[in-house]
Amino acid sequence: MQLLIQKRSSHAVLPVRATEGSAGFDLAACLESPVVIAPGEIVRIPTGISAAPDRSDCALLLFARSGLASRYGVSLANGVGVVDSDYRGELQVALINHGKEPFTVTHGMRIAQLVLTPVLLPQLIETDSLPDSERGSSGFGSTGLTQK
Repeated sequence: MQLLIQKRSSHAVLPVRATEGSAGFDLAACLESPVVIAPGEIVRIPTGISAAPDRSDCALLLFARSGLASRYGVSLANGVGVVDSDYRGELQVALINHGKEPFTVTHGMRIAQLVLTPVLLPQLIETDSLPDSERGSSGFGSTGLTQK
């Protein structure tokens, strides 16, 4: 599989995997000047790149970087960003500061991870009923907090 990357800015940083075993590519901020994210604030940070996978049965997923989240309380505002295989615009990362202090994003800072994943594209069939299952319609919290 190939992922084509287009720099939309001459000073954009290409995504890289930090180690051979890394599942994701680190995405870096592409900024003209630092951006301060106040506690509770959401800011879209540009990466300066666009991407195109060579297959349509996949998606690009944007995940938080664990160090930013655990040390500073900075994560993705939407939990996980989903980039469709046919999107060709600039990748941007919506960051939220859950911390108590302002957080400064600088050019080249690694702000998110990009993971490619296959996507199942089923045929949807409307029905009047669903097959029974062991769980049934039991929802939130129905399986408890500890293993049985």
